[in-house]
Amino acid sequence: MQEYTYRPQGTCSTEIFFSIDDGKLHNVRFTNGCNGNLKAIGRLVEGADARQVMETLRGNLCGNRGTSCADQFSKAIEQALAGEPA
Repeated sequence: MQEYTYRPQGTCSTEIFFSIDDGKLHNVRFTNGCNGNLKAIGRLVEGADARQVMETLRGNLCGNRGTSCADQFSKAIEQALAGEPA
């Protein structure tokens, strides 16, 4: 199981931690941000296909920020799947 840490840009959350095992997401956790909503994201995507979650969350916006914690998570997944350092 490969573990990743990502530092989002333009959001209230400051770090995203997650693992990918055999293309599936596990142990998704956010630091800071909207605690209840971000815990819900982690629960909803547990065991889900990483590529599908990336595509679903991409482009989700929060207010006028031009991004969101979910959108930033999609970027983190994309980097992880491409083998780029987070």
